[in-house]
Amino acid sequence: MFETILYGVSNGVAWIRMNRPDKLNAFIAQMNAEIAKAMKQASRDEAVRAVVITGEGRAFCSGQDLSEVSEDMDHGEVLRNHYGPMVKELAACEKPVIAAVNGVAAGAGMSLALACDFRLLSEKASFVEAFIHVGLVPDSGNLYYLTRLVGHAKALELAVFGEKISAEKAAELGLANKIISLDQWENEVKAYAERLAGMPTKAIGLIKRYLNESYDSSLEEYLEKEAYGQRIAGQSSDHREGVTAFMEKRKPVFQGK
Repeated sequence: MFETILYGVSNGVAWIRMNRPDKLNAFIAQMNAEIAKAMKQASRDEAVRAVVITGEGRAFCSGQDLSEVSEDMDHGEVLRNHYGPMVKELAACEKPVIAAVNGVAAGAGMSLALACDFRLLSEKASFVEAFIHVGLVPDSGNLYYLTRLVGHAKALELAVFGEKISAEKAAELGLANKIISLDQWENEVKAYAERLAGMPTKAIGLIKRYLNESYDSSLEEYLEKEAYGQRIAGQSSDHREGVTAFMEKRKPVFQGK
């Protein structure tokens, strides 16, 4: 089904592994399309309650494969046709999406990580806003997410200077939820993802939706959206299970419904 990524589901978690390790998982149009397709598949699969995106080999993703770049290329059309659809599928997913950044995430590879809900970084991972080094503007939603994570001034500085950001610095800036040592990498990423997969999936989706909408809503508008969302969550099986478990003094077993 896929040629540039690996896809599988285990214990409620969909794993999307970019699989061009000899090219540091650099993007080609086919990989953009396959990630978008895999995200859509994970979103629709009721057995999937969390998604992990990571890279095979020593890199997460080094950005655009420059062998596909030509002098007469319309970069705007490339974004509209390939990168935009991929980022939109990430944004549309109502399940938690984790970027497991195992190595360098440069250019659009950094953008992909920023578009995810959570970022787990290997101690050897790094981010690079590489666009400026080839005279381009950060794309694939990069500045949209970066500004929300680190603020206007710091986002401008990172984009303009394009300096390497270590895992430790990323954590200081708020770009990393957790830094994981190499010897614990696989186990801790799996545990983190499966913990999310065991939580009330519908509530997480609503939290994601209304957190995003909070930026463009007045308080009055937001309170109405909040009430609507809480009505949906209050009718869920997971809410009933949570209340029952609380009353019975036991750990809830959520089904994501």
